[in-house]
Amino acid sequence: MNRTILLVEDDALMREFMTDYFKREQWDVLEAENGKVAMELFETSRVDLVVLDIMMPEMDGWSVCRRIREQSDVPIMIMTARTDDDDQLLGFELGADEYVMKPLSPRVLVARATALMKRTEGTVGRDGDTLIFGGIAVNRKSQTVTVEGELVNLAPKEYELLLFLMKHAGKVLSRDYILNAVWGYDYLGDLRTVDTHVKKLRAKLGKESRYIGTVVRSGYKFGTEG
Repeated sequence: MNRTILLVEDDALMREFMTDYFKREQWDVLEAENGKVAMELFETSRVDLVVLDIMMPEMDGWSVCRRIREQSDVPIMIMTARTDDDDQLLGFELGADEYVMKPLSPRVLVARATALMKRTEGTVGRDGDTLIFGGIAVNRKSQTVTVEGELVNLAPKEYELLLFLMKHAGKVLSRDYILNAVWGYDYLGDLRTVDTHVKKLRAKLGKESRYIGTVVRSGYKFGTEG
């Protein structure tokens, strides 16, 4: 079965161009010219990936991303010409999995979309409301975590941190980026907060903690042993 992408872009010519490239690579494409149409399609169709523009009429991309995340873990790729770091951080805070800058070659967009799908399908399993990696299972609906079938009691921020790392499996995430995304911009603590919570997570995850790896002392990467 072909993957289905929901392509949300208000520029009709650009949307047509991108659709053509995705179809060449055997994707089924649902097109939306604004956020309102995007939500209507998302709620009535099977969607494997959302590629989402930000500046749109009716409903902007931030609002669409937020509403989708309230009901689904489907991978979301934000596509925008805005270069502000705060915009990128906002996108990730709202639950986006990838952030690409315009102008962007349609061939590159398709390649990155394919890579994102391989990463989410091949690394972190999705079973309804549950994310699964190795022996770790996180149920987003009940906000519970089990390790090899045994319930693990996590503090709220430990849970949020684990969920964030799992959703970004395979990516190197700096401590600063994790701090902003999980604790928020207005948090007054320092980067050691991340290290402290990772240490606590490792203790509670047992042997499955091997998937939280430190990368050259600059941050963390979920999905690597070490």
